[in-house]
Amino acid sequence: MDTELLSDTFVDLADTMVADFDVIDFLHLLTDRSVRLLAASAAGVVLADPRGELRVAAASSEEAELLELFQLQNDQGPCLECFRTGRPVTARDLTGPLQRWPRFADAAAQSGFRAVEALPMRLRDQVIGALNLFRAEPGPFDPADLRIAQALADVATIGLLHARNLRRRETVAEQLQAALNSRVVIEQAKGKLAERLSIDMDRAFQMLRDYARNTNQHLTDVARDFVDRATAEFPPPARRQPPG
Repeated sequence: MDTELLSDTFVDLADTMVADFDVIDFLHLLTDRSVRLLAASAAGVVLADPRGELRVAAASSEEAELLELFQLQNDQGPCLECFRTGRPVTARDLTGPLQRWPRFADAAAQSGFRAVEALPMRLRDQVIGALNLFRAEPGPFDPADLRIAQALADVATIGLLHARNLRRRETVAEQLQAALNSRVVIEQAKGKLAERLSIDMDRAFQMLRDYARNTNQHLTDVARDFVDRATAEFPPPARRQPPG
């Protein structure tokens, strides 16, 4: 095994802090390096979407991608079982008798694959997908290779979850900033209305809020409209309806 490439792969899979982090490119790196480092003919990754449904995320070859799609469309195969159980699933000879997934085994054989190892992409109890290794020859994968493959899947999982949580934090931060910006506009409108009508701030806020509710508008939009108009009446005059 190329130890330098293995070291570089772990470094690359751990580096999800870059500003232009690309999930698809990241997953293709995982599948391509899995083939180069391990005794695999091809590799694929399936990930769960927000609804928990599996999707093909990356594959090292067209044949592997089509086989992954076949598993999902027919609801049978080692990657689905791996995802559902959170445990590795081995198919050492897809051409042998008494197959657990007969339709998948036939499709795999037609694609030139005779053995599969599905490894969970899991962090503690959270399973987000599976890394699937395909071989052209029947027989088990080397245990040392499988340990490395699982380590690659684990590092990739941590990286993906980290990137996902970072995006969530960024979304929350954006929402918080928007809320703070809205609050500034509302405070400005309160002050302007309180001064215009010689009322206290609490009463001004209640008037803005009541008007927003009665007209089915966002409070921030009502406040911004009132602040932006140089000569503002409140409540604004009702719009004339066009003649019927």
